[in-house]
Amino acid sequence: MAAQSVFRRRGDEAVPNSLDIARDTFTWLVTGPHPVSLNGRLFPGLPDRHIPLDEVRDRLLARRCPQATRDAVWAHLVLRSRTEGATWTVAAVGVALPALTSVAATLSDRFAGDPADVHAEVLRGFLTALSTIDLRPPRIMLRLRWAAYRSGYDALAEALAGPTPVAPGFRSTPPHTPWGHPDLVLARAVADGVLTQTEAALIGATRLEEVSVADWAAAHQTGEWAVYKTRKRAELRLAAYLRDGAAETDPTDPLTDQVATALALARPVSPVRDLPLSSLSVSVADAESGQKVQGRVSKTDAKSGVQGCGTHPRSARPSEVPQCA
Repeated sequence: MAAQSVFRRRGDEAVPNSLDIARDTFTWLVTGPHPVSLNGRLFPGLPDRHIPLDEVRDRLLARRCPQATRDAVWAHLVLRSRTEGATWTVAAVGVALPALTSVAATLSDRFAGDPADVHAEVLRGFLTALSTIDLRPPRIMLRLRWAAYRSGYDALAEALAGPTPVAPGFRSTPPHTPWGHPDLVLARAVADGVLTQTEAALIGATRLEEVSVADWAAAHQTGEWAVYKTRKRAELRLAAYLRDGAAETDPTDPLTDQVATALALARPVSPVRDLPLSSLSVSVADAESGQKVQGRVSKTDAKSGVQGCGTHPRSARPSEVPQCA
């Protein structure tokens, strides 16, 4: 037999598969001064002498070999494999190896994955049939071959039906969300100094939980309107922070969110100087944050909607249209 398996692909010469191992083991059986042999006198059509198994294999493959001779030899090999095992099981595999390699090559010819599993299933199907096949009908080897083919085909069908693996760097799947659980987003924003702990608790309670702004304001002894203004300013800073973070990272990398969250939560958080609850309308993060998202509400600012219209929105009647000065 050839010294190099036809199944070893370029770059995989150092990793033999199951058929490679079977080939090498069979070669050891028929090499040396005392190779494993059959008595040719027991089989019609074979020479009257002890014939090494590799020669027996070649004679069975010849076109002129009668079918009766093939069946007689294979019945003998199967029976010795069942009764003695070990050496004679390897001998049966070695004699059948040309058929098994043909089956494995056919099944894995256009299979892009690793064919080692398909080859192993081909061999397993042959060994299973070796212990169960009925020796009375003719064409024993043909039926053994089809058993090996069916086993390998089932393994190939299962592999093709599985999900296609996506290597790192390919972007054919839907993009990964750039941020994780909302609680982790708020915790990271606090760790990065974008929000205070009070602001994060306010957003978490009124946006993510079933707590109204009025209930939160009453529980913290502050005005409802001040809570609305504080939450709006905090959310504007949080939105800008998330946009900047999404632009700086690769949102399709599944490790980005995990690594960034772990680093942010591991970073020591500076003490938060919470203001008195009655002064919650002025957020401390406005002074701590390096970026100014939106101008402050002013009574004298020309661009203030309240000052420009000359009235408070709640004091305007539904039927009246405020006239700007």
